[in-house]
Amino acid sequence: MRRPKTRKIPHRRRREGKTDFRLRLKLLKSGKPRLVVRKSLNNLVCQVIKYDSRGDRVLVSSDSRELKKLGWKHHCGNLPSAYLTGLLCGARAKKEKLQELVLDISLCPSVKGSRLYACLKGALDSGLKIPHSEEILPPEDRLSGKHIASFSKKSANIEKDFQALKAKLLKKGE
Repeated sequence: MRRPKTRKIPHRRRREGKTDFRLRLKLLKSGKPRLVVRKSLNNLVCQVIKYDSRGDRVLVSSDSRELKKLGWKHHCGNLPSAYLTGLLCGARAKKEKLQELVLDISLCPSVKGSRLYACLKGALDSGLKIPHSEEILPPEDRLSGKHIASFSKKSANIEKDFQALKAKLLKKGE
């Protein structure tokens, strides 16, 4: 009697669309901590995570909702807030004596100039060293929110708020 073919079932997190294990293994082989950026429609989370055999350890974390406590009055899911979240995470990582990181965006689509790369730009501006290509980073006028202020009267002062909070975070990080 002939045996049926055995079927290999992928890992649960791969089936759920949460983890790309091949990419994760490449990032872990570098031996550097990872700058993990995850996004939702209204929020962005930026964490510095180090691999441990008993499970990953979160060394530093920042959330775009934390910007509200620092005086940000605008939406937390746009490019300026993503940049400021990366800047905040980078400042905290510098306090923990972290210098070199590797970007981990997991299964999020890599789109030039997206919120993920705005967060990366914030971390880079805080003084961290992360390998990247300059052409993927969003332009300065989009980071400051000029594109939002041009079509929304409610957010007309987003550029001033952005510059004020950026200066505050840079001063706090030093």
